[in-house]
Amino acid sequence: MIEARDLRKEYGGFAAVEGSTFSVEAGEVFGVIGPNGAGKTTTLKMLAGLIEPTSGSVSVAGYEAGETEMRYQLGFLPEESPLYEEMTARTYLHFFADLYDVPEDTAARRIHETLDELDLEHRDRQIGDMSKGMKRKVAIARSLINDPDVLIYDEPASGLDPLTTNYIIEFTSRLAEEGKTIVFSAHNLFHVESICDRVAIMSEGEIVAKGDLEQLQEEHGETTYHVYTTVEVPDSVAKNGRYHRAVETMAEVESIRESAQQAGGSVADIRTKESSLEEVFLNVAEDGRETRRRRRQGAEPEPEA
Repeated sequence: MIEARDLRKEYGGFAAVEGSTFSVEAGEVFGVIGPNGAGKTTTLKMLAGLIEPTSGSVSVAGYEAGETEMRYQLGFLPEESPLYEEMTARTYLHFFADLYDVPEDTAARRIHETLDELDLEHRDRQIGDMSKGMKRKVAIARSLINDPDVLIYDEPASGLDPLTTNYIIEFTSRLAEEGKTIVFSAHNLFHVESICDRVAIMSEGEIVAKGDLEQLQEEHGETTYHVYTTVEVPDSVAKNGRYHRAVETMAEVESIRESAQQAGGSVADIRTKESSLEEVFLNVAEDGRETRRRRRQGAEPEPEA
């Protein structure tokens, strides 16, 4: 549904995005995450055809990014979405329906159903008098007015209160269940983790890791085993009537088991903790910065042993 190949965008000789290659399948939710300045918004704008790549190519729903036909297949939500504040929500959405040549009766039904789903009651209030959360819902409804197959959302819940944020994330998840292909960025990695099928991690303009959460965990995360014994073993700490020690390998777990048995006790419990997406992201971003620092200094990273 989306194909990006060797995307590069320069501004005055500075590469805001460099060498980005990825694909998004139909019906998939694809997250793009990274620190501020990583190139996320520039990447999403290139996908949406709003800015032209310096080099590389993008296709969306079989069309080159920026083609008129592609725009009818796409709904785009920027992080900052200025609205026509003198209009009401209903009038505003009808205006955009006209721009997309949506028949009047279809537009009226679609607007009503979408605003119902978004739980927006004040449809005839001027947008300028609405709260930030209500305005964001209107902007989301605008992105759906042409019933697009592909949605590109840049920080859809940016700056909203927790209740509205959760509502919008749940709404985005429902859109995916309805078969929409969704690419979105977010700083709240818990939300990304909860609804994304795959994720690309960007750092300083480059995609430094991508895959599903299990792949990212396996390649870049860490697993910690919290072992609780009935007797004290080396390096353990007394905790709630038992003894606790955290280790990183099953061989160490087995060593603790043997030590407990030799001391006349046993392993009472083993709890496994895997890295969260946030922890994986921090590991990957730091590794990426170190690799590029060495590259700028003309030194290649030392090979792993």
